[in-house]
Amino acid sequence: MIYGNKEGIRDSLLAQMEALYDLDLSPEVFAPAELLDVLAAFTCAINREISIYVSRSGAILDITIGGLNSVELKDMHLRRNTRRLSMVRCIHTHPGGNPQLSDVDISSLRSMRFDAMAAVGARDGRATGIQAAFLGECVGGVNKVLLTDIVPVKKLPQRAWMDAIERADGDVLRGVSSSTQEERERAYLVGLDSERSLEELARLADTAGAVVVGMMLQKKTRPDTATYIGSGKAEELSLDCQAKEADLVIFDDELSGVQTRNLEDVLRGVRVLDRTTLILDIFAQRAQSREGRLQVELAQMAYQLPRLLGHGVSMSRLGGGIGTRGPGETRLEMDRRRIRRRMSDLRREIEELGSQRSLRRARREKNKVPVVALVGYTNAGKSTLLNALSDADVLAEDKLFATLDPVVRTVRFPTGGEFLLVDTVGFISKLPHALVDAFRSTLEEALLADILLIVSDGSSDELLHQHDVVLEVLASLGAGDKPTIDVINKVDLMEKAPDWPGALPISARTGEGLDALLEQIKKKLQGVQRPLRADIPYAQGALLSMLHEAGQVTGEEYTDIGVTVTAMADEELFGRLASRLGTQAVTWMD
Repeated sequence: MIYGNKEGIRDSLLAQMEALYDLDLSPEVFAPAELLDVLAAFTCAINREISIYVSRSGAILDITIGGLNSVELKDMHLRRNTRRLSMVRCIHTHPGGNPQLSDVDISSLRSMRFDAMAAVGARDGRATGIQAAFLGECVGGVNKVLLTDIVPVKKLPQRAWMDAIERADGDVLRGVSSSTQEERERAYLVGLDSERSLEELARLADTAGAVVVGMMLQKKTRPDTATYIGSGKAEELSLDCQAKEADLVIFDDELSGVQTRNLEDVLRGVRVLDRTTLILDIFAQRAQSREGRLQVELAQMAYQLPRLLGHGVSMSRLGGGIGTRGPGETRLEMDRRRIRRRMSDLRREIEELGSQRSLRRARREKNKVPVVALVGYTNAGKSTLLNALSDADVLAEDKLFATLDPVVRTVRFPTGGEFLLVDTVGFISKLPHALVDAFRSTLEEALLADILLIVSDGSSDELLHQHDVVLEVLASLGAGDKPTIDVINKVDLMEKAPDWPGALPISARTGEGLDALLEQIKKKLQGVQRPLRADIPYAQGALLSMLHEAGQVTGEEYTDIGVTVTAMADEELFGRLASRLGTQAVTWMD
């Protein structure tokens, strides 16, 4: 059976090629010159690459026809231990006459653990030469490659190359057990938007635990409906992924199920992820609270449900790396009905937990403690600022989405009074809709805060763009009209302060500008709650209780006729007191 691209080739020629299966090569011979000349003749006749697999016993196991510049190689192991050599050598042709092995050839040698990889140049119906490569010992998690010189096929050192296979069989595992380098998935990034967006995708991949080995920016006005980047670019991407030994390709937008399936067919075994799946994977790794984990699982299911039919490679594996982690990984073995039932259960549990948060929020409102929410682009320094203002010990690291679960801490003003500071999940460009919907109950902390503290990364070249993204997300949540304070963080990393009227430059790490920030917060809160003075007679002691419940009492002075109280209160409470005591007994303080 001849495999691969047989289109347009005469049946008689295919029959001649199929006859090669009947050859029985000597175990002492790497490749007879006569066989290499025959392969070269076939290659020149069809102007396509041809590959053959040869076992150590000399049997020809596979013959595949490719295109002009490449041929699809099957992963074939005659051993159960895939870390050992496969006991199969691959010999393939290069139309045009150049027998030099390519980067893709070397990558295939490593990934498929061939006994050897050899290339034969083919021109004018004859073989121009041959070059081979063999695997060596493992250094830093990667096997060395031993490359031979290019030699004429009639002078091929048959015995020496077979000895090289025998040596490689012993060398290939040497150094594997002593290697301490952490194995990380190798990711190739693809986008249509901009270099800026790809660089952010690279940071997301790093946060997820992958190492970026390549990037491709394809300039298109809109994604290709079949393969996102077009069929030609997809084939080019496949070759580059082989050369760079990529484990997965991450696309900088949401992919449809059809696009995912088509890309996996073209990329031949390389897993395909999109930006949304990557972000959901990061959330799955970092969610700590029960509610956070439930929200991630709900978002994963909501996103994957309409795409179940579109997956190929990624659906055949459970828990196999980036994009398959988290509570939602078992979704791949469920049918749509079971997934919908599970989603209903998740929503009910999240609503119950949300009700508990509502009770806590109601107690805060009863005590009239002002709430300030930290919002901003991911990794802008919100958690570091929370720690600096409240002496908390919240995890703050240079990673995207370091904080998922809302954290509430009390902050006291130097001159008296206090407020609650809430740290929320960071925003990002192309924030997945499924994530916003699932985390809506958590993001309510921002919706119901008295003031939003918008923290921006002053050291970023994308400062204004990131600020615009934050405003867009807040508007989509219905929080666009909230009182805000703009804060430019990380000024210690800036050469000069940005020209941004009204924004406060600070450094949460060094403490620069924090006193001015607290003063600004206090002034803003006074627009929500203002200090008042009330003279309450002893006979109307119930009003004192009401003031304690609905306001924030800051001082009490007992006199012969009653209690003089100072407190923080809003307009409604002021009006209620004034109607009972008169405007002379209740006054706003400066």
